[in-house]
Amino acid sequence: MKVAVLFGGTSAERDVSLASGAQVVGALREAGHEVVAVDTAMGVLSAEQEASVLRARIGALPPDAAALDLLATGDVTRLMSAPELSGVDVYFLALHGGAGEGGPLQALLDMAGVVYTGSGHLASAMAMDKDVTKRLLRDAGVPTPDWLMAPVETATVEARLGYPLVVKPSKQGSTVGLTVVKSREQLAPAIEEAYRYDDEVMLERFVPGRELTVPILDDAALPVGEIIPEHEIFDYECKYQPGMSQEIFPADLPDAVAANVQQLALGAHRALKLGGYSRVDFRLDEAGSAWCLELNTLPGLTAQSLVPRSARAAGIAFPDFCDRICRLTLEHARDRRG
Repeated sequence: MKVAVLFGGTSAERDVSLASGAQVVGALREAGHEVVAVDTAMGVLSAEQEASVLRARIGALPPDAAALDLLATGDVTRLMSAPELSGVDVYFLALHGGAGEGGPLQALLDMAGVVYTGSGHLASAMAMDKDVTKRLLRDAGVPTPDWLMAPVETATVEARLGYPLVVKPSKQGSTVGLTVVKSREQLAPAIEEAYRYDDEVMLERFVPGRELTVPILDDAALPVGEIIPEHEIFDYECKYQPGMSQEIFPADLPDAVAANVQQLALGAHRALKLGGYSRVDFRLDEAGSAWCLELNTLPGLTAQSLVPRSARAAGIAFPDFCDRICRLTLEHARDRRG
């Protein structure tokens, strides 16, 4: 089939998306497909541009906002009319954060009548908004740590959440703008930092314990993974720099605990009406209770990413994983059309 891989863009997760795009483009070609590489900030890439852009490495920090502003804003309407995209069967979305993951791009692709991987525009928007996500999780009976939205009085924060707590942008990924706050003095600076990346900021009860993750593929849970970061939390550097974390698939858990976390992950995936594939992140506290932190509708697919590692643990090689996503997407599109 002919597949257009969309990646890059201008979100704070651009570097991660470029790395995901490089892996997906290579995997789909290895699986025998015709692939067109598209950076939504630059357009369809020539062979020379592709070789240059997809060689970029992820830095220890997200790209600077000023650097992102220098990139041309992608015009999806113009992109869709590029002659290289004629006859594309499916658009594989390897975008992370911003409009590429949060629903606007999906809405435009829906209006264009094309088939794309991942979740629809409504589900994408709900999952990107952590406040909306947690409300839906709570209603579905999936445990999630208590939270408040800024602005909020310090006394209320201390009474409801206590210290330590997590402050983070409500609509960001890859822990961009996230701070673990351990005292009153750290609270205001952490909120100010989060506001640099979003106009809504969440304050969440910190759950000490083990970091777990569960990818979902076609409404089935893949093996549970455990992440052991070098830092206190699984932050941007630990996610994308080699040697900064251990990722164990499958996690060393009692069968009953692993099955429960997988069931909760499926419940979260369904509660937000996600499609295709996703990744659901948890904390497992000292009492053995799992707390859902967030869902990723377009999880990272870099060489260091969690979803490919879980797939390998399930016996699915990465080219087969990408191929399966494309075929499942086309099957579901045919089913919807009757």
